[in-house]
Formats: sequence, structure tokens, C-alpha cells
Amino acid sequence: MKKVNWKVDGMTCSNCALTVQQYLTSEGMENVKVNLMGGEVSFDINSKNEQQLLEGIESLGYTVQTDGSQPAKQGKRLFTSHKQRFLFCLVFTLPLMLHMLDKWVHIHWLMNPWVQLGLCLPVFVVGMDFFGRSAIKSIRNRMPNMNVLIAIGATAAFVYSLTGALLNLGPQFLFFETTASIITLVFLGNFLEDASIQSTQRALNSLARSQKVMANMIAFDENHQEIIFPIENTHLRSGDLILIKSGEQVPADCKILTGDATVNESIITGESLPITKKGKDKLIGGSIIIDGIVRAQVTSESKDSVLANIINLVKQAQSEKPPVQQLADKISAIFVPVVLAIAVIAFIANYLLLHDFTMAFMRCIAILVIACPCAMGLATPAAIAVGLGRAARNGVLFRNAKSLELFRTIKQVVFDKTGTLTTGRFELANYEVVSAVVNPDEFKHIAFSLEKYSNHPIAQCITASWKRKDAIRWTKVEEKKGIGMIATTASGDRYVAGSFETAMALTTDDSHNVYILKNDQLLGWIDVKDEVRPEAISIVQYLRHRNVRTVLLSGDRLSKCRQLANLLGIDEVIAEKKPEEKLAVIEDLTLQGPTAMVGDGINDAPALAKATIGISLSEASQIAVQTADVVLMNSGIRNLPLALGLGRHTFLTIKQNLFWAFIYNIVAIPVAAFGLLTPTFGALVMGLSDVVLAVNSVRLFVKKVA
Repeated sequence: MKKVNWKVDGMTCSNCALTVQQYLTSEGMENVKVNLMGGEVSFDINSKNEQQLLEGIESLGYTVQTDGSQPAKQGKRLFTSHKQRFLFCLVFTLPLMLHMLDKWVHIHWLMNPWVQLGLCLPVFVVGMDFFGRSAIKSIRNRMPNMNVLIAIGATAAFVYSLTGALLNLGPQFLFFETTASIITLVFLGNFLEDASIQSTQRALNSLARSQKVMANMIAFDENHQEIIFPIENTHLRSGDLILIKSGEQVPADCKILTGDATVNESIITGESLPITKKGKDKLIGGSIIIDGIVRAQVTSESKDSVLANIINLVKQAQSEKPPVQQLADKISAIFVPVVLAIAVIAFIANYLLLHDFTMAFMRCIAILVIACPCAMGLATPAAIAVGLGRAARNGVLFRNAKSLELFRTIKQVVFDKTGTLTTGRFELANYEVVSAVVNPDEFKHIAFSLEKYSNHPIAQCITASWKRKDAIRWTKVEEKKGIGMIATTASGDRYVAGSFETAMALTTDDSHNVYILKNDQLLGWIDVKDEVRPEAISIVQYLRHRNVRTVLLSGDRLSKCRQLANLLGIDEVIAEKKPEEKLAVIEDLTLQGPTAMVGDGINDAPALAKATIGISLSEASQIAVQTADVVLMNSGIRNLPLALGLGRHTFLTIKQNLFWAFIYNIVAIPVAAFGLLTPTFGALVMGLSDVVLAVNSVRLFVKKVA
């Protein structure tokens, strides 16, 4: 099964996105995701011909750009954007509208029907070239979009006026200005909508622009002299050497070989304070070198970089449809046929009541023009685009849009201890040898040889403190999660470095971190100290203020966990739990109410997957990051309130947008049916309705959410 990612241009409303999605689904594609805001389309393909699918989508009226390709060649079009179409049409529409001021300013020649036809015709041709083509293709594919309403309304007014001109029926039959104004104002609305969508995408666009920069590549000539030459970062490969100077952007993920630098990683992590980097430290592509010069080795190509993964993650999340969008999608799918039916009924009813064909006809056109399925289609994507964009810009990555909605329901947050509430940067505090069998140096030798095979933060602290080259060669060594390391020598001696559980039969002192055993005899113990994250107290207090219950879930000793919980003000402590026991605890807590789990270790991965929302730190183990629904970048848990707040406020914005979209159509259509709205004014209001949603969504960029 192959993953395909395409860029599809020309999707202007939710019906367009639904058309593409339904086409791919009908062709047997799986995991189809269509992002209306960014135009990204992704799906899983098995044996189907990609070229056949590409041609199928283009037959629907859209343009496809595949990975790394240019858009397929289309016939040369005079206009390529709504802005260009609007400005062209405006030139002809403005003088055409002047005859409406005839009571105050009489311009005799504008009253000539052939002059009006001449002014209207270019606008009508440009309008039908866009709206007409789109309408015909959507009808042919049994998914009529909003352009069907515009095309029918404008064409009806044009044909009616043309008939009046040809038969010389008089000014009361001429509505060329209605045709021109509908087309021009809808182009204006589409232009404003495009601009609004771009503004909702600005955080993601800012990240995307940071992907493509020039780099200083280091090479060597035949005399081993260093040569530095510019190269686009997209051409860098893993292992290449680069020079990064003060003020320059880091072109790719890399590791410092020589030099020190002060780095601003705010575009990636949301952390505004510069940090110092030295030899062997990693630099994230997209960050800025504030001061210093470094030579570094590229560790990831641009397409596999941290920044690229962030952008892909956000785009993927934008393509997800939260449950709240499903109702809007169902209504959008039947919206156009329903509006057409309402327009016909309104025309018949008005004609029977008023006995005036022209008035009934204008009211029918007003209904067609005022109706706006776009508003319902944009309500959710616009809010999600802004919410995800602001989150990404501040170092919070959502794997799917559903998580944004679920955050509003969270009743309790479960924290892992080590590396989550604490920094995970341990220091050796103390140790003691309690057996006469070994001396302190032999004790350190055994502890190092056991712990070097573990990735646990405590084990890494011990190996870093007692590092040596003559590690014991084990015939068998294994790590039991939540217990410790167990190893056997060639002579059959069995050694253990583990928690109190491994030594509880030999001592009652459970206050130490690591116990070292040989053949079920206690050799000694080791203590390490870990610092509490500086933001931990304020985060827990914030949650309590929001009436969110807090739980500390750890594999550590109960006494140590209670000590930390008392310091931070955590409501409940559940300690001494193995990974499988943590999973069971999360299952029970989730049954009690929606639960978020914050963790960073391998042993947290099952629990993260089971929680309503799993939240991982970016420096966590890879499996924890992959399992989590939300990833907090390099600011610890500092951005947890932002994630929670954005979840709540994004859902609130979606509800506001959907309310506006529904109430707009519910009110506007009857108003038009009763003749209280002209087609021209209706076209303007229809275009502005989408802008209202975009503006409301953009408020999320500046709204206080935490």
C-alpha cells in the first residue's frame, strides 16, 4: 500500500472537497483525506494507476500537482486569480451601475439597451468561463456546488434582459446590471475569501517559508583545502558538512562538530529565549543562529527534518474532520438541490400572489445568489486551520483535529513523574556498598556494566557518572520494564540493577532508587536526585483552577511520589505501577471521565495510546511521540495550558461559525423570497458571509486562550 500526497487547485467550497473525496473513495482508495484550506489531498493506493486517478480528478475541473512536479499543463487562461477576474469585471460593471442613479444624474446613452448589453457581455463571458464551467462539471459528477446557483442566477438575468432588448420590451425588462453585479461581487467575495483563508494559514505558511534557504556547504579540493560554496538546502544530504554563521538560518537538522552558538528555536519550539549550543549538540533546521559560527554535519534531509515533519503533521491534522463537521457536510451535500427547489417554489408562489413575472423572477434570482453553502463548509476548516497553526507556531503539535475538540471535555490530567513533572536530568546523589564481597570500585564496575544497556534516565545518569571502558561481558542481559536490568555472566553469576521490588526480600529500606544484587544478595544501593520542572507548580495550579483533577501515575516509590505530589498540589497519587498496570489505571480513569495522559517514556506509550488524549514531550522516546495525540515541543509542559485552551476555544469558534453559517442561510433565503433583498445586494452579502467566518476564526491568533 503506497501513500500518495497531491496538491489540488481549484477547490473553492466544501462541495468541491466532498467531490474529490467521493471520487477517490469510489475508485477504491483508502484513508482519503482532503484539506480544503490548503488544497492537500492524501490517500492510500494499492494497484490503481495513479495517472488514471489524476486524470479523473482533473476531469472534475481541478488541477493536480503531484510530489515534486509542476501542475499538469492546462489551456492558457486569460485570468488566473479571482482578484484579476474581479478587477476586469469591475471596469465594465461600474459604468453599467450608473444608470441606477438616473433620478439624480441622467446619462442618456447608458439607457440604451445595446450599450448595456455591450458592457455586460464581457463580464458575463468571464463569469461563465469560471462559474459556468465549474457548474457543468459539478452537475455532470452529481455533486452540484455553489457555482451552479451563481451560474443559473446570472444566466437567467442575462437571458431575460437579452430577450427584453431583442424584443424592445422596455427598461423594466433590462437587468444587465444585475447580471454584471452578481458576477463581479461574487468574484470579490471569492477574492476576499482566498485572502481570508491565506490569513488563517499564515502560521503554517511562515513555517513553510522557513524550509527553503541557502546553505554554506563545506567541501575539500585535491589538496585538502576547505572550499565553501552556496547550495539550496533541499539539495543537502545526510552526512554533508555545512558552515552556519551568525544571523543565518540553520538550513537542515544537523549536529555541531566545532564551535559554539546562541540559537533562537522559537519558530520550532515556541520558546522565545535563546539557548546555547556547543559541540555534539543538535541544531533544528529553521532555527536562527543569533551569535557564533559553527561547523556542523547534516543529520536529516529537508524532507525528513523536524520542521518538515511539523508541517506535514499540521497539514494531516487539518485534513481530519472532527465529529462536529459531519452535520455540515451532510447539509452541504444536499444544499444546492434544496436551494434550487426553494427558488422554483418561491418563483411560482410570488407569481401567483403578485401576478408580476419580473418581480417573481428577481426574487427567484435573489434566492439563488444569496444562498451560500461555502459558509457551512468553511466553518470548521477555517477554525481548525487557525487553531492548529497557532499551536504549531507555539510549539504544540496536534496529530489530528479530533484532539482539538476532545480537549474541551477533559476532566482529569494524569502525569508521569520522571521527565514530565521533573526534568529527567538526574545527578548522582549518593551510594553505599553494604556487602563485604565487593569494594566500591567493583560496585561501580557492576552498576555501570548493567545500566549501560538501559535508556532509562536514571541508568544514563549512572553510566555517565561512572563511565569506563572495561565493562563486564554478559552472556545474557535483559531489561524488564518497571523492574530493572538482569544479566548473567559466563560463570553463571546473576546480577540485578533494579527497583526496591527486586530487593524487598533482602531489606526493608525502600527509600533508594537503584539496588544492586548478585546471586540474590544485596551488594548496595544508589541514589540520584532529579529537579522539579520550574513550570510544574503553576501548571498544576492552573488545572485545579479550571476544575480539572490531577493524578500522578508513576513506577517510582510511593513515598517519593507523595513528596512530589504534596509539593505541587496534585490531587491523587498512584505509584509503583508497571507499564501494563499503568495501562489498566488509565482504562479505569477513562471510564470515570475523559482523561489526558502526559508522559515521555517508552513505558508510557501504552497508556498514552489508551487515554482520551495522549500528550508527549518532544524530547520523549520516539515510541511515546508516535503514540501521542499531542506533542509539546522543547518547553516541557509549559505549553499544556495553551494546548488545553486552544482546544476549548477552537471548538467554541467552530460552534460560532456553524451558528453563523446556518442562521445566515435560514434568515437570508426567506428574506430574498419575500423581495426584501435585491440580487445585487444578495451577491455582496453572500461574498461577505465567508469573510465573517474567516475573521472570526482569525481571532484565535490573538485571543487569550490559556
